[in-house]
Amino acid sequence: MDIYNTPTWYASLIKPSFAPPSWLFGPVWSVLYILIAIGFFYTLKLYKAKKLTKNIITIFVINLLANFAFSPLQFGLQNNLLAMIDILVVWGTLLYLLIKFWPQQKFLFWSQLPYFFWVSFASILQISITYLNW
Repeated sequence: MDIYNTPTWYASLIKPSFAPPSWLFGPVWSVLYILIAIGFFYTLKLYKAKKLTKNIITIFVINLLANFAFSPLQFGLQNNLLAMIDILVVWGTLLYLLIKFWPQQKFLFWSQLPYFFWVSFASILQISITYLNW
């Protein structure tokens, strides 16, 4: 992993016209990580109170691990394909959680919805970057 040429490498990638400026990612993820943390700890609280199953915790943990793996895959390994697969795992696990949260845990649903919207956009962006740089 050549972390020192990461900015140069990423800047050299062909990106779609709808790609946001790089400076936007930090503030967006800062807000989202706060919402994700609130959602995860509330999920743990509900699990301990036996209002959610262990399956939900497992899927949430898979989501978090995949989320945290994205940057090392994309920027460390500089592997667009693995990063694309990873972001789709994040998206799929998040969709599953939202479907499970909706009927009885509206707070969890609404708290994770901005995360889902951003990951949906990020998935389209990553698929586009992968395709354009194939």
